[in-house]
Amino acid sequence: MGALAVSESLCSCGNIIVLKSNQLDFPWLLHAFSTRQGGVSQGSYASLNLGLSTGDDAERVQCNRDRLARALGFTWEQAARGEQVHGNRVAVVTAPGAVFPSTDALVTNRVGLPLLVFFADCVPIMLVDPVLRVIATVHAGWRGTLRRVVLEALGVMRSCFGVEARHCLVHLGPSIGPCCYAVGEEVAELFASWKGEVLLRDQGSWHLDLKEANRQLLLAAGVPKENITLSSYCTSCHSKLFYSHRRDGYQTGRMAGAIMLK
Repeated sequence: MGALAVSESLCSCGNIIVLKSNQLDFPWLLHAFSTRQGGVSQGSYASLNLGLSTGDDAERVQCNRDRLARALGFTWEQAARGEQVHGNRVAVVTAPGAVFPSTDALVTNRVGLPLLVFFADCVPIMLVDPVLRVIATVHAGWRGTLRRVVLEALGVMRSCFGVEARHCLVHLGPSIGPCCYAVGEEVAELFASWKGEVLLRDQGSWHLDLKEANRQLLLAAGVPKENITLSSYCTSCHSKLFYSHRRDGYQTGRMAGAIMLK
């Protein structure tokens, strides 16, 4: 992985700080990964918490959501999102504001439909076919990765819209890195046969590299290695920029990845 180019930029949208992939910088595409900066939440949720599931004040969360949407150029009511359950269900989005139960990946070819995925340590993945202009966003923790959710999304892109893997550009956003992601023997055993440096041994513990695991899945599916970029950020290491469930426990916030055809 040392030879891979990591191509991303931190950008200001008013008080909101977001992370963008330079590879996905097209005039017809909006995309961004939020950070924890620029919101109104307080305490352990400070400040741009977008998640309602961990105990933050709901009005502040909604204010944060509206702030992010305005900064990116859409309204929160437009955004489609899944009720993430660490599974591999994929939904095709055809209307604004849809919320899909038990869904961890969204696909669309419609202009003006923002797709959102929430994350703290799990990998937020964006897939783009610049030829057919089809997009997807994926939430991949270790369970979703094991269930190959990113390949399920790629399969829906192919079956519904004719997307070919060789045309896809993929960016794996900020997530917990192997530096901070120690796993038990049972989880390590599940990934023991995977290709690449998915498992690392450090001071007697197994550490899982979620971004590398998903990169290996994409490579095996036919996505060219030069089309896959990885964020250099570990959410657990960079506490000023990102929330991390592994680092901070239950009472912490969530970031979002947003992507939309313009």
